Amino acid sequence: MPMNRKPRIGITLGDVAGIGPEVALKALLDPAVERQCVPVIIGEESTVAHYASRLLPRRRVHPVAEAASPGHDPTCIHLLDLKNIRFSEIELGRVSKECGRASLDYIRAGVSGCLDRRLDALVTGPIHKEAAQLAGIGVPGHTEYLAGLCRVSEVRMLLVVDHLRAIHVTTHLALRQALERIRAPRILETIRFGRLALQQLGLRRSRIAVAGLNPHAGEGGLFGTEEADEVLPAIEAARAEGLDAEGPISPDTVFHRMNRGEFDLVVALYHDQGHIPLKLMGFDSGVNITIGLPIVRTSVDHGTAFDIAGRLKANPASMVKAIHLACTMAKSQ
Repeated sequence: MPMNRKPRIGITLGDVAGIGPEVALKALLDPAVERQCVPVIIGEESTVAHYASRLLPRRRVHPVAEAASPGHDPTCIHLLDLKNIRFSEIELGRVSKECGRASLDYIRAGVSGCLDRRLDALVTGPIHKEAAQLAGIGVPGHTEYLAGLCRVSEVRMLLVVDHLRAIHVTTHLALRQALERIRAPRILETIRFGRLALQQLGLRRSRIAVAGLNPHAGEGGLFGTEEADEVLPAIEAARAEGLDAEGPISPDTVFHRMNRGEFDLVVALYHDQGHIPLKLMGFDSGVNITIGLPIVRTSVDHGTAFDIAGRLKANPASMVKAIHLACTMAKSQ
């Protein structure tokens, strides 16, 4: 994108029965967001108006066409209105096929805007997995749905909490299934995706640690052979390509070592291996990034929080950081 203009960032509302609309609007209260980008909310007008009247009463909702705004007026909330649901008909905090359908509409519109270069990046609000399944998403979650829309077969999930980063070899699989997919070629490809991620985030270094699978990374075969059979060959292949990869490192120490500054990224072999330590360190401020798409996509790293929907208690920190990282990555494109 041109260096002399602010990136246009599409922000989806997610499932409107949850906290997605609230955190999207609260993010606009952060002065840094307005300084960094032109935010374009992708959603529905009555929902946005409801939260805007409570959170941003001095701003008017300004409809924009085709996910692009010709200019930026900080007194306005730029909205791509898909007119696909009515807030008066929503039951907050309840699973709904209609809300699930609307949330998928917002994602499709955002991806289309990015692919057509009317948007420079997409930040997604939280969707509800059950509602999305009722609406026919047809895949386990957000990441897989985005990959399908972008027609790519391989993507990776990256979690970011400040200086801590984890990219995952496997994600939304039963643990038994995940173990079957932890193979050297996929680990190597994940290391490559990891270097790409660090470059997109603007880091000069790419020090990548690969976690072991078993306790103490197998303890020389005492607790399992996966490290010798699959993980180490992938690391050696990555080094042969010139990548700065180290491991396998015991999973109970590798995140501590990254926290001390030894590494820029950890390759986690399965979902919870990466999610648990990062969510412990920053549950309200983590960001989920999809690596491997032809577009920039970041997301909040929390769910719909149906239990507090509509109460104006939601913490927008994750959304603000997701927008910040989307801006950083858009400028590197």
